[in-house]
Amino acid sequence: MLFNSFQFAVFFPCVAAGYFLLPARWRWAWMLAASYAFYMAWEPGYVVLLWASTLVDYVAGLRIAAADSVARRRRWLAASLACNLGLLFFFKYYDFFRDSAEALLALANLPLPLPRSPWLLPVGISFYTFQTLSYTLEVYAGRQAAERHLGRFALYVAFFPQLVAGPIERPQTLLPQMGAFAGFDYDRVVNGLRRMLWGFLKKVVIADNLAIAVDVVYGDPGAHTGPALAVATVFFAFQIYCDFSGYTDIALGLAQIFGVQLMENFRQPYFAASLREFWGRWHISLSTWFRDYVYIPLGGSRGTAVRWAMAVLVVFLVSGLWHGARWTFVVWGALHGAGMLAERSLAPKVMLPRPLKIAATFVVVCAAWVFFRAHTLADAAAVFAGLGRGWGSLAEVGLPAQIGLDPYAFGVCAAGIATVLGGDGLAARGFSAARFAAWPAAARWTAYSVALWIIFLFGVLRQEAFLYFQF
Repeated sequence: MLFNSFQFAVFFPCVAAGYFLLPARWRWAWMLAASYAFYMAWEPGYVVLLWASTLVDYVAGLRIAAADSVARRRRWLAASLACNLGLLFFFKYYDFFRDSAEALLALANLPLPLPRSPWLLPVGISFYTFQTLSYTLEVYAGRQAAERHLGRFALYVAFFPQLVAGPIERPQTLLPQMGAFAGFDYDRVVNGLRRMLWGFLKKVVIADNLAIAVDVVYGDPGAHTGPALAVATVFFAFQIYCDFSGYTDIALGLAQIFGVQLMENFRQPYFAASLREFWGRWHISLSTWFRDYVYIPLGGSRGTAVRWAMAVLVVFLVSGLWHGARWTFVVWGALHGAGMLAERSLAPKVMLPRPLKIAATFVVVCAAWVFFRAHTLADAAAVFAGLGRGWGSLAEVGLPAQIGLDPYAFGVCAAGIATVLGGDGLAARGFSAARFAAWPAAARWTAYSVALWIIFLFGVLRQEAFLYFQF
């Protein structure tokens, strides 16, 4: 079920009404039932995978906590890792490794056809797998007590606002909230609805309008000129940001309505002055997950320079593969890893003002986005090969026409980018929801009305899926 669907427009009020009418002791059960209904709206059968992850890690957590030896704790941790990562591999990566193995065997003149998986990728499997694993890993490390209430643990795994695209929460912050749902509070509900409205505007108006031009250009990059390729790449940078952060805003607003506080997942990432700073601002829940469970166990910054470099490269290669079973994602991760290494060696020698560092970081991030968006490595190569041609005809043809947009649609895209940059600029300077809430009621309701009219007049209302649902 998409947040930007008519189905959700019926689902959400019904869930909210039931939640606030029920006694507090039953709200967790209502939310668990709603979360399973939300997930089953895509493909009912795949809820079995959600149950499997839930039951395996619930039992593993209890057994790890009760184990009287390190060996037994490790065995239960290994069982959790094997089950969760095994399901993730089979449903998400099997065909990728199958195709790669067949290609290698063909090069060695050893053709060996392997069976193809008949299963579709279950929505959200990467997100809820990492969330359940974080629970088992935290219990194993002694930082989290084992949860004995199966229903509340199941809700921790399946909580519908953040089930399919995060944020990936830690058990210490989310599990206690699964048994302490708050009653109706006007200010909290209004704040949540306002956050949702901003998220819908970013998704439906900005991201989905940008996607029209991006899809045309990246659908056949060899047929487009340098200006079109450059603009489409910048458009994609803001498309994926507004799409994913828009989802996160809706998720955080939804959770806030029900009295649950989720972690912030974005903090003005395109104002970052380095790749390291970018990853402290972009998809924060995932980057901190990899930091705590991959980077630090590999030694982090505590070892030699070589060991640190290896840890960074492993993290970004795995991060790229986490995003999708394609070599383009692996290259995207490798570029960010190599950029982090280069940045560490060059930073002491390059003295630039912060605005130039921000611009340089944005250019590097956009260059990596080419591989993230391109369907194949050949398409990515076509983008870079075509960037140098066609600039002389820009004055004659015009930029909107080169990327397949009329001036009106191009203006909507440009205005959307300016809006999100303006919003991020205000947030960076301390403008918060609390300050907005202090505005006079007439000003606030005027802003709400304008936002709704913008969504209805300029939004793409054909229920486009969020980009990160494919991961």
